[in-house]
Amino acid sequence: MSATGSILGSIGQTPLIALDRLTSGLPGRILAKVEYLNPGASIKDRIALAIIERAERAGLLTPGRPVVELTSGNTGTGLAIVCAVKGYHFIAVMSEGNSIERRRMLAALGAEVVLVPQAKGSYPGQVSGDDLQLVEVRTQQIVQERNAFRADQFHNISNVEAHEFGTGEEIWQQANGQIDVFVSTVGTGGTFTGIARRLKYYRPTIRAYAVEPAGAPALAGKPITDLRHKIQGAGYGMPLPLWDSTLVDGYLTVTDDEAISVARQLACREGAFAGFSSGANVAAALHLLRSLPGTTIVTTLNDSGLKYLSTDLFP
Repeated sequence: MSATGSILGSIGQTPLIALDRLTSGLPGRILAKVEYLNPGASIKDRIALAIIERAERAGLLTPGRPVVELTSGNTGTGLAIVCAVKGYHFIAVMSEGNSIERRRMLAALGAEVVLVPQAKGSYPGQVSGDDLQLVEVRTQQIVQERNAFRADQFHNISNVEAHEFGTGEEIWQQANGQIDVFVSTVGTGGTFTGIARRLKYYRPTIRAYAVEPAGAPALAGKPITDLRHKIQGAGYGMPLPLWDSTLVDGYLTVTDDEAISVARQLACREGAFAGFSSGANVAAALHLLRSLPGTTIVTTLNDSGLKYLSTDLFP
């Protein structure tokens, strides 16, 4: 086994596992990409590395210039890791509604954490689009005040490309092309767009389903009744510049209770300790498997359950 030059060499090439215990007795299979095995314990490490290296190549990021980003915690953690290795000061701007584990991890990695109070009526642990807008305003202020490079994950094409040519390509190869359906929650839109685009490049008949919180099916064009859901990093109920609706074959919704129940089952039946959005992904996949017998569905386990121990996900 050869050594890599730094921890950055461990980003990507995560395993694809079969959730055969959860699907026992069901007419099909679910494969899950274990993204919490990235060094920052989430799928967002991939885009963090891609964004920083693209900015360096383009001359947009030079030694001594700080990096700033709006984050729910996972992209920030990835950026903190990349910036630590490359020597950039990183400023993470996040809502107070995100779990405390995320902000502590950021600080431990050397990031400067700027917390933004939640919007009126919001609940701790449930970050809404209104909360995110407040974080956006503060992020823009810091960019101007500090002459910082902004990673800008909601607009940066590297977000999509990291998943198209990284995650999506890996999934196709690891599954030997034996995929019928792709299912994913949507945050920035980068994961869904990148992976769906790559899988459909190889086989256009693969169906891709977008998963949204039950109270916020904005992408499906349905009324938003409650943005105060618990699926952190998804379902913001706001326009997504990187979103490509032409890749979508259908929309699904998942309740908080469904996401929590399946996340707990993942832990105690599959030994896969993952967070809210992972539970939502697998809950949606299980629903689809019952209505699409004989199919192989692929999804992602986005981040680690260790990031939610202060929440009600794992009592």
